Amino acid sequence: MDLVNYLPDRLMFAVPKKGRLYEKCLSLLKGADIQFHRSNRLDIAICLNLPIALIFLPAADIPTFVGEGRCDIGITGYDQVHESNVDVDMGLDLHFGNCKLQIQVPRNGPYTKPEQLIGKTIVSTFTNLTRQYFERLEKIKPGEVLKTKIKYVGGSVEASCALGVGDAIVDLVESGETMKAAGLQAIETVLSTSAHLIVSRHPSHPQLVKLIKSRMEGLLAAQKYVLCNYNAPRDKLPVLLKVTPGRRAATVSPLDEDNWVAVSSMIQRKDMANILDLLKEQGATDILVFEISNCRV
Repeated sequence: MDLVNYLPDRLMFAVPKKGRLYEKCLSLLKGADIQFHRSNRLDIAICLNLPIALIFLPAADIPTFVGEGRCDIGITGYDQVHESNVDVDMGLDLHFGNCKLQIQVPRNGPYTKPEQLIGKTIVSTFTNLTRQYFERLEKIKPGEVLKTKIKYVGGSVEASCALGVGDAIVDLVESGETMKAAGLQAIETVLSTSAHLIVSRHPSHPQLVKLIKSRMEGLLAAQKYVLCNYNAPRDKLPVLLKVTPGRRAATVSPLDEDNWVAVSSMIQRKDMANILDLLKEQGATDILVFEISNCRV
């Protein structure tokens, strides 16, 4: 049955059904107040508070469903979009699921550069990206007559070299521990990737897409920033506001005490400790930091 016709009034939202992106996606949907209940073994869930139908699919299939307009939006890896070679709007980098698609070769083996693998056998789940990469290498070395052989393996790619299936592999690497355990080392990064909210070129509910994107942008900002409040003498403001300029501008309010002000500013979480140290050194007092659970920026 064609879900687009079966649920004509709902936006189709494709979500990874399992794998490394799944749990983070569920947390993101909850933070965006997309409420749903998914019954066991069902890959469709109707949103309870918005006209959305969630379709749970393998992450590798989501770019195709969105690219063909079967789903309006989806969450999948940047790598999967490029592997599928589809035309979609790369709507929003969600900044999770970060990893690298790398060429890995046996440690202490004969290969130290990608060029040495021209004409050899490369094993990967990402055969299109791998083929494109080695075709570019082959063009750089026009004297080479051998074509690199790209072989598909759906899982346990890291075992391919040890089992004699290939001379090297191209696979996603997060921490690198699995590759080290398999006796492999990276010699090149083909692509850096993370999870993205992707959008069809012709979504059925563009305003709803805009709403979802805005909510997710708010969640990402809330994760990236904290709210810093402090008091300071007014004559110290020029120096202090250079430390906490805010995303657009800091909020400055007068205090009952003459020539004193209260300052409120969003600061990046990763710089928080250094910023607090600088504020204290420059004369700020009563410095407080608050978590931001959600926002619109």
